[in-house]
Amino acid sequence: MRYTPLRHPQGFLIDPPLVIDLDGTLVRSDLLIESGLQFLREKPFQAWKPFVWLLRGKAVLKHRLAQSSELNVQHLPFAPEILRIIESARSEGRSVVLATASNRKLALQVAEQLDIFDEVLASDRQRNLSAEDKRDALVERFGERGFDYVGNAHDDLPVLAAARRGFLFNPQAGLLQRARAQGTLVEPIPSPRPGTSPWPRALRLHQWLKNLLVFVPLLASHQIDDVSLLGTGLLAFLFFGLCASSVYLLNDLLDLPEDRQHLTKRNRPFAAGQLSLKSGLIAVALLLLVAFGGAVWLMPPEFTAALAVYYLLTLAYSLDLKRRMLLDVMVLAALYTLRVIAGAAAFQIEPTFWMLAFSMFVFLSLAMVKRYAELHSAIERGAMGRTPGRGYRPSDLDMIATLGVVSGYLAVLVLALYIHDDATTSLYTHPELIWLAIPILLFWIGRAWMLAHRGEMHEDPVIFAARDRTSQILGLLFGLVFWFAI
Repeated sequence: MRYTPLRHPQGFLIDPPLVIDLDGTLVRSDLLIESGLQFLREKPFQAWKPFVWLLRGKAVLKHRLAQSSELNVQHLPFAPEILRIIESARSEGRSVVLATASNRKLALQVAEQLDIFDEVLASDRQRNLSAEDKRDALVERFGERGFDYVGNAHDDLPVLAAARRGFLFNPQAGLLQRARAQGTLVEPIPSPRPGTSPWPRALRLHQWLKNLLVFVPLLASHQIDDVSLLGTGLLAFLFFGLCASSVYLLNDLLDLPEDRQHLTKRNRPFAAGQLSLKSGLIAVALLLLVAFGGAVWLMPPEFTAALAVYYLLTLAYSLDLKRRMLLDVMVLAALYTLRVIAGAAAFQIEPTFWMLAFSMFVFLSLAMVKRYAELHSAIERGAMGRTPGRGYRPSDLDMIATLGVVSGYLAVLVLALYIHDDATTSLYTHPELIWLAIPILLFWIGRAWMLAHRGEMHEDPVIFAARDRTSQILGLLFGLVFWFAI
């Protein structure tokens, strides 16, 4: 039935319906990309299928993705500014319509979740409701100039031209000028802008601190004063950082459903809708290209191989392994150790048994601290079941602590045995002084676990250690012990 709006006796509309776009407007996200990422998470070995579906048209792609994966719309980053506009329109008795290029299944889920729309127009298997198609559907339903429209993209220009009045929320670059140039009555909807760019947080630049591990072989071999090797180390640090940032971005894109249910992770730039998913995917590819292009061009082949193993293992972790009990923490420890191995490859130094054993045990302990802190926080929030996106239950807390403390003290044992190795006595003038490092390490590991037990540990213990004054002092003393032992 054709919509018949109320009219004043003089002819103008009294109650034109308010039409709201979904992607980028009502929701600070793109449901096509979200459903694609969800499909990749659930069926990584079928990643080729969306490309085949796209050959049959964008409408088919949206339909198949919507049918093949389940998207949780409950925690989507809805724009409060748009919700307030809708609430105001409804209080005035106006009809509010959701018109979107997203698939109808997802649009109906959003409408059911919010329960604020009188009607839903969306794409189906045959028709991609975007640009001219959306305009034609709205004109057919409400008539020319028979509706007000709220959008954000250049594809909305035909719709805005047919609307009585247009509103733009977080418009794409140049859209406002183009809309006004075509004679559309349009105005922007004010939206608060973040004071600083969210990109440094998305790239996790502070996490690059972990990549200093590539210098460990140089320190252990007492060649830190070699300027040429230091230059090589800086390149290794840079390429590992770029690769790691690419992985962090991809991990955040794949973890959107879990992050949005997390107390702090829901504020991450992609989960909160501060950055577009499309820009994130582009950044993932560019960072990866620069990292591996630079490594192939400037670094030894062994370093590039180690970087490739790091990336593939991290990708497997993001797609599946992080949800596997115990396997997840073993992979995290291996990823730290791979940084040491990559550094050894960059400097063409053979990594020792002691270096690798110490690294695996100490970082396995820290990975356990990370899981313990996450689980402890979930329990304090009243969680009773398995942690979202993880393989642990609240009842596992004591076992995680036991395994983590044992692993940490095994690292101390490896260090104690290292002191009596023949290679050690040849490297140090006073190797017996290294015994002073034992109580320092014992205290630091024990303190880290005590803080985790009290709920005072940052969920990333490495970053916590870098910011913690006591850890900084202990780290300085630990380094001085080895310095004086030389």
